[in-house]
Amino acid sequence: MSEDIKNPAQPAADKRADLAVRVSAVSIAVNALLSVFKLIAGILGKSSAMVSDAVHSVSDVASTLVVVVGVRMAEKKADSHHPYGHERMECVASLILAFMLAGVGVGIGVSAFKKIMADDYASLDIPGILPLIAAVVSILAKEWMFWYTAGTAKKINSGALMADAWHHRSDALSSVGSFIGILFARMGWPVMDAAAGVLISLCIVKAAYDIMIDGVNKMVDHNCDEKTEQEIRRLASETEGVIRVDDLKTRLFGDKIYVDMEIAVNGELKLVEAHAVAESVHSRIEAAFPVCKHCMVHVNPA
Repeated sequence: MSEDIKNPAQPAADKRADLAVRVSAVSIAVNALLSVFKLIAGILGKSSAMVSDAVHSVSDVASTLVVVVGVRMAEKKADSHHPYGHERMECVASLILAFMLAGVGVGIGVSAFKKIMADDYASLDIPGILPLIAAVVSILAKEWMFWYTAGTAKKINSGALMADAWHHRSDALSSVGSFIGILFARMGWPVMDAAAGVLISLCIVKAAYDIMIDGVNKMVDHNCDEKTEQEIRRLASETEGVIRVDDLKTRLFGDKIYVDMEIAVNGELKLVEAHAVAESVHSRIEAAFPVCKHCMVHVNPA
């Protein structure tokens, strides 16, 4: 016997996609302006760290476009060739974003490391005051973008949008590194500007790794976290008529979850009564976990 969990509490697909596109449009606009400002500040202020930070912001624009495409494709309705829907397209978008970030991070790191290994530090330029101002502006703008994007990602439960939010946070951290490096370079240690570039690259690569792991877990049917499974067990076992939970399996599917459960009930119950118990279990789980796309409740005689 099985019951399907529907998702009445989940935002409608069109509304969900519209929210993601709206946030992404703001993200693209902010990143485009920051990229131009930081690039000009880096060139005029003779700061390689700020130029690297500008390149990072340019990659944000490209990554946000990837997120928009991923969210749109994930919201496509199920069809004869994809009966379980297209939610994993968000995971694909997250993986593409991760590889893009990693490439940017490695490129910035190699360039900065070559400058650190140079024999003549005296030939390195001393950054001006403009890159410092650009770093402060970038930190404030990117931290605001992180909270703005993360809030919407949680609201619509979008893994790809959350990955983009952490991209903003990594950009804010890289700007902190730029600020510190530029400041020390202006105090007489020009090599610190290049060292800041290495720090920026490490922040970017770390963000790429985290995004990749999250996307891979959702594509290989990784189970839900222990707290979620314990809550599902508790809800089922406390349902009237359930004697025990015999088995529980969960798996991530994009931004949704699947639940397969076996419960034991009184073996003397009529079919309609056993069905009512299973329906009660799935209704409780549906109310508690609106992200659950599908739940199978199998009934065993105790």
